[in-house]
Amino acid sequence: MHRLADRVHLEELVRIGILRGKVEEMLKVHLGSVFMPHGLGHLLGIDVHDVGGYPEGTERVDEPGLKSLRMGRVVQERMVLTVEPGIYFINHLLDKALNSPDQCGFINNDVLNRFRGFGGVRIEDDIAVTADSVELLTCVPRTVEEIEAFMAEETSKPFSAISSQKF
Repeated sequence: MHRLADRVHLEELVRIGILRGKVEEMLKVHLGSVFMPHGLGHLLGIDVHDVGGYPEGTERVDEPGLKSLRMGRVVQERMVLTVEPGIYFINHLLDKALNSPDQCGFINNDVLNRFRGFGGVRIEDDIAVTADSVELLTCVPRTVEEIEAFMAEETSKPFSAISSQKF
């Protein structure tokens, strides 16, 4: 799943002009880890980063991006886990990629420079695995329209009504 997330975000970075070239070639040189240096998700339970992601005998993959995974096991029914892809513009990772002969040719530095200093974004969904699907446990607005509607609703309430809400 992490590799699929890499593919999707690399395709989007090509679409908006930050990257250029073939995504298949970018995957071979681990360009995805420049923009998503963390793992895709983890088990969620008693602890926020719950234990059990690597059962005994499961080896960690020592590749950029994949070595940050907190889970390397088969997903099973009734597990609760996070799915949290993100895109970051971290200067030292960008500089390292720009100095890498394998990665630099994919980067459109003119477009990339507009995003330096932006930081990044990671959106987390919490899911429960069912027999044939997943149940989304996250209940926050996601689209621009949903966020704007929520904010308009909240700003129309008196402060005392907002501060007494339970989240």
